[in-house]
Formats: sequence, C-alpha cells, structure tokens
Amino acid sequence: MADAPEPPAKHQLPFLRQRAAQLFWQAYTVSEIAKKLGLKYATVDSWKRRDGWREAPVHTRVGSTIESRLCLLVDKPDKTKGDLAEIETLSRQLERVARIEKFSAGGNEADLNPKVANRNKKKRKGKRHKNHLTDEDITNLKIEFRRVLFGYQQCWWDNIKRRVRNILKSRQIGATWYFAREAFMDALESGDNQIFLSASRAQAELFRAYIIQFVYEVTGKELKGNPIELENGATLYFLSTNSRTAQGYHGHLYVDEYFWIPNFAKLKHVASGMAAHKKWRKTYFSTPSTLGHEAHGFWSGADYNKGRREEDRVTVNTLHEVLKSGHLGADGQWRQVVTIHDAAKAGCDLFDIEALKREHSPGEFANLYECVFIDDALSVFKLEDLQFCLVDAWEAWPDYQGMRARPFGDLPVWIGYDPSRTRDDASCVVIAPPAKEGGKFRCLEKLRFNNMNFEAQAKAIRKLTERYNVQHIGIDASGMGIGLYELVLKFFPRAQKIVYSVDVKNLLVAKAKHLIDNRRLEYDAGWADLSQAFMSIHRSATPSGGKITYQASRSAETGHADLAWAAMHALSRESIVPLDEAGHSQRATVETF
Repeated sequence: MADAPEPPAKHQLPFLRQRAAQLFWQAYTVSEIAKKLGLKYATVDSWKRRDGWREAPVHTRVGSTIESRLCLLVDKPDKTKGDLAEIETLSRQLERVARIEKFSAGGNEADLNPKVANRNKKKRKGKRHKNHLTDEDITNLKIEFRRVLFGYQQCWWDNIKRRVRNILKSRQIGATWYFAREAFMDALESGDNQIFLSASRAQAELFRAYIIQFVYEVTGKELKGNPIELENGATLYFLSTNSRTAQGYHGHLYVDEYFWIPNFAKLKHVASGMAAHKKWRKTYFSTPSTLGHEAHGFWSGADYNKGRREEDRVTVNTLHEVLKSGHLGADGQWRQVVTIHDAAKAGCDLFDIEALKREHSPGEFANLYECVFIDDALSVFKLEDLQFCLVDAWEAWPDYQGMRARPFGDLPVWIGYDPSRTRDDASCVVIAPPAKEGGKFRCLEKLRFNNMNFEAQAKAIRKLTERYNVQHIGIDASGMGIGLYELVLKFFPRAQKIVYSVDVKNLLVAKAKHLIDNRRLEYDAGWADLSQAFMSIHRSATPSGGKITYQASRSAETGHADLAWAAMHALSRESIVPLDEAGHSQRATVETF
C-alpha cells in the first residue's frame, strides 16, 4: 500500500489551492490533481465545492491561466525578447479580463472601454458654467478694477453702499464705463443681481459691452448671454425704459443719462419697484439737460417736498461747492457734482480743457462740462418737443438691423454732412424717409469724424453708400466742406451742394421745426448729443437787423450743433413748410435747393 502524502506546509496552501483550480479548468480530474500536487483527495474535492470551480465563468478560468503564465515569466531570471513581448501581451489581456469581470458584476460599458469611462467621468462632474471664472481670474479682476480708477471713481466705489446715489457729471469722464465695472465686481463678490436701465436698448448695451471687454482683457475669457448670468447666481440685466421690458426685475439699479429720458416720473415709479427691498441700491447719473425736465425736481429735492407738511419739508443744497466731494442730503440721497475741472484734479488727464473752451461757446461749455443746466426758453427746438422724437430703436424699428452688412436692406436713405468751422471733426447723419407721404423720418445712424482728413471722411461716406441704398447726400459746401463735396462727387454724382445764406439756413430750420412740431422725426432715445445739438440752435438777427436768422455752435467758435445741421442737410431733399419771422408755420410749400 502506498504511503499517504504528507500534508503541505500552511504557507503553501493558497498557491496550491489556486494551482489546483487551474488544473481543474484544464480538464484534470480531482484524483489527478491530488496526485500531481501531493494532496489528499478530500482536500482537493473540498476546494472544488467551496470555490465553485465547476460554476466559474469563462473569464475567471482564462484569467487564472493568464495570471499563472504571467507569474512564471516574471519570475524567470534571464528573459528573452520573446518573453518580454509575451509579458506585455498577457498583461493587456489580464486587464481586459478584469474589465469583463467588473462588467459581469453589474458594471457598464465604461468598464470595458476606458474612453467611455473618461467621457462619463466628465459628465458626472457636471458641465462647467458658461461664464466660469477661477479664483485667480477674480483676484486679477479685483486688482485691475482698483488699479485704473481716477479719484472721483474711487469716491463712487467708497460710497457704493448708499441707498440712493445721484450724480451730475461732465461729459466723457468715464461714468458709464466705471459703473459697468462697479456693478460687475459687486455681482462677483455679493451674488446680487444688477440692473442697467437706459433711455434705449442700444444705450443699455454699452454697459454689457464694457463688462465683456473688461473680463476679456484681464482673463482672456468672453462672457456669454444676454442677460449675463454668473456662476454664483447673480444676473446682470440690460434694459431700456420701455415699460414692457423694464418691469418684473429686482436688483441693484443703475440709471444712465436720466436727465435725457422722457417721462421720468414714470421711470422713477418703475425703478422704485425694482429696488423696493432694503437690500437693493439705486444709482442715477447723468449730464444735465434743462431746468424744465421732469428729473430736475428729483435732483433738487422738490419732488421729496411735494405733498409734505411744511414742517416735514427739507432743503437740499445742490451747489457745486457743497456737492463736489459728495454729500448726503436730508432727503436720503447722496449727491455729487463732478465737473471737468473736478475730474482733472482727481487725476483724469484725458482732456485739453483750454482746447475745449476754444471749440465751444461759453454757454455750451458750461452745460457740457461744468454741469450747468440749460434754460431752453430761447432755443428754437425745446426739449419738451424733442422728447416726442425719442424712441427705443431696437423695439420700434424691426426693419432696421444696425449690425448687418445691409442694415436697412434696399430701402432708400438720405445722408447729411456738416463740416466743422474751425476743427478737424465733422458730423454725418443717415435718415430714412417715410414710406408714404406724411409718415415719419427716422435717424438711423450718426458718424463723428475726429481728426480725419477729407479723404478719410469721403471713404467713410462711400462705405455708407455700399451699406445703404442712398438716394440723396446733402453737403454743406459753403466753406471747408467744398473739399469733401468734390471727393464725394466722384462716387456719388447726385450729391447736393448746400451753400449757406440767411434764406437757406432759415429753410433748413423751418423744415426741421415743422417735422418736430408735427412729431414726424424719430431718433434713438440714447442720442442725447443730437438733442443737445438741436437745443443749442436759437434765433438771432442778421448784422443789419433786417432779417431773422438762426445760429448756434456752427459759428466760428464751436461745432457742437454739427449733428443737428447734418440731420437738416439730409432732410433738405424734402419740400418744407417754412416759418415766418415769429417762428410760426406758413401754409405755402417751398421746394429746397
């Protein structure tokens, strides 16, 4: 009788148990396995039943065999190139078996395909927000925001927590630019909504453009969407004063050029609803318009006193000396006046003040740059009449798309050009005549030519003839404009030469006055400069005193009314109803030049 095999050492059992399973899957019987490995039959049979060798799936059997072969090759001291190649192949196969095993245990296709797994991993993390900014981005934005502030802008930032800020300012000191950045930085830090409210949608879009430009310059990332939604939940809205689009929003409110917005009382009512909660703040800023504007009572404190008992009324001091550094009034408003001189003292080096004084009459300089209100009693065109011309062009003119190559399709337009008397800049206005008699004229586009020679200006006008179906170009050729007129004739032979005289000037003003009085002229509500230009025109007598004429900044001392005269030159093609010397419309129809 053969001797029974000696029991294996305890540390050998795991290896023998795995080897026994591999032999079983290679079709050896339990008896053969026990004999080959020197084990008792009962031991091998017990492993077979406990480990479920017979029920083991294919990938487990194959994987075990691969693993055994792989271990032998790895332990081999002197490996050939063939051995190394086989190790690489077996390793890949073993990884494949492992993925199949995981898939069989309830995994998915990603367990078999690493690329699918990577794609799913990204999806599980969630899609990155379209306006994602890193902590580094935000830090850099904060640094850049504070770095470029002038002193008066730093003052605005220091007073951002005021419930109501009311700022009267000079032109071109960077208020819209600053408040766009201020609101964006506050949205980043607080997560609060910000609302920008302007006379027209086109004007409101300036805020959005400044914000996008700021972020792109600092981070290289372009913010998306309109409104702009930030990752922290803050939303930035860009709205016009159109009552259909300017209600139902809540947030910190910024109202731009509010002294040029018609129906200010209605706007103030809408604004109070937007910022009714105590956490919301309101910021109003504007250049001054006229003493008769509805907003003047809001600025002066007169609106606060309306309906209050005598003992509850307050006195609000609006003198520049009191407000130049900012002052909290008894009505709860924090007011500030920032003239061009204040801006210069606070570090703004963008202006040549003496040159501006030479280019504008004293009254115009005071209104544009020293925050002095206009008394339009002597103006031919009064603000209360001009406000009926104001529309939100984006909403009111669906047939005009300013960003397209052909903004007005093949519909006809008229162009007017006015040169400067003493400077290198000039103005050009594109006007759409009415489709039917008695309809409205619409000012579609305006251009200002600053420090451009006549060749460059003519090139810009030629581009207009390529973008629009131009039927008429009216050019003041009575002085410096003759050079441009001769250049325009080369590509537009039908250009109209306008040579100024008292009668011609009177006809131009009469036509514009007739259209405005009859509410037949429209332009975007954000064009405060065109309103200012019309308001600067007033009656005067000729040197002989024999006739009434009109003058403004087209005299040798200024050019501010250029836009108004350019618009009137475009309108020169239309027959007009002139005014008598008292300024009243006459019934006779007079054909222009």
